[in-house]
Amino acid sequence: MLTENDPIAPHGGILVDRRAPEDERKERLEEASRLPRLRLGPRALSDLEMISTGVFSPLEGFMNREDYESVVEGMHLAGGLAWSMPVTLAADREELEGVREGGEIALTAQDGHVVATMAVEEVYPYDREEEAKEVYRTTDEKHPGVANLFLQGELLVGGTVTLLVEEPTPRPFPGYYYEPAELREIFREKGWRRIVGFQTRNPVHRAHEYIQKSALETVDGLLLNPLVGETKSDDIPADVRMRSYEVLLERYYPKDRTVLAVFPAAMRYAGPREAIFHAICRKNYGCTHFIVGRDHAGVGSYYGTYDAQAIFDEFDPDELGITPLFFEHAFFCLNCGGMATTKTCPHDAESHVFFSGTRVREMLGRGEYPPPEFSRPEVVEVLIEGMRES
Repeated sequence: MLTENDPIAPHGGILVDRRAPEDERKERLEEASRLPRLRLGPRALSDLEMISTGVFSPLEGFMNREDYESVVEGMHLAGGLAWSMPVTLAADREELEGVREGGEIALTAQDGHVVATMAVEEVYPYDREEEAKEVYRTTDEKHPGVANLFLQGELLVGGTVTLLVEEPTPRPFPGYYYEPAELREIFREKGWRRIVGFQTRNPVHRAHEYIQKSALETVDGLLLNPLVGETKSDDIPADVRMRSYEVLLERYYPKDRTVLAVFPAAMRYAGPREAIFHAICRKNYGCTHFIVGRDHAGVGSYYGTYDAQAIFDEFDPDELGITPLFFEHAFFCLNCGGMATTKTCPHDAESHVFFSGTRVREMLGRGEYPPPEFSRPEVVEVLIEGMRES
């Protein structure tokens, strides 16, 4: 429940809750068993849960044509609210046999059990190439987001959803899983008024630690909010990353000023557009500020180093509501004897210790230790052990 003491309102003003009341679920599941069915993949199931629990507020279902086209073309919902990423449900024609606009369908998990219903507003075609160009800035199928887009069904189904089960899929890391209303309550209990969110799909290295703690100097609390949904195959597994976060927070962060909570959305690798999307989701969790660093949500060389920061200039600050905190790429300077950026360090690049994520993964795969200037040794131990187990 929202209160006037919440430091920030959800996007659009209302925290969406699309779950059926608990005492109605059994009857609704029985009714849903007689409806046409559409099986959802892992990404769609994740989106379903994000919609139903309010992470994607103000969305109440998968986008209809008007919202979809408005978002793809102009990064706003049809009603004018800022929104940067399509959230759609795709299917092939064969899968939609018996589905009618104005009717209702049952949404199922991969094993076929019903998890939700959907009031079908529209079934409509869409232009995958146009979406790729606008959202991902490329039609190259080597881009993981574009590859997923081109593999999905030829039609989109739009409509409001109602979640009929507690968990459409087993929740990852249940000890760190919080719905937006739950996180907001935690922030209220702690008395935090200024909360900064940090998105990551990688282990936290010294550069991340530096910008998180720099931000923490100016706010009441830090939400470390790692993405644990679907990622590309060469990303470090979520369970290994979670162990590295636990070790780091235990030894190097103030316990009373940090919260670790998972972000169970799928990774889209949409760079600038996804930076806006991630900021809005953290606003719904209750964050007032959001860190945007180097190449946020990027992959390969599809986006410029600071494109994910520049895109915020395309929105009026009041449209987003959450305050972005922009950071330059941080490094360890041997001459300064500590972490710095080009804004604070006068020395040339030869004195800067920087390792790309790709190089670090290669080193870890060989059992080699990156230098302590790059990553805390305790974190490296966790990562090497994780590589041995995989």
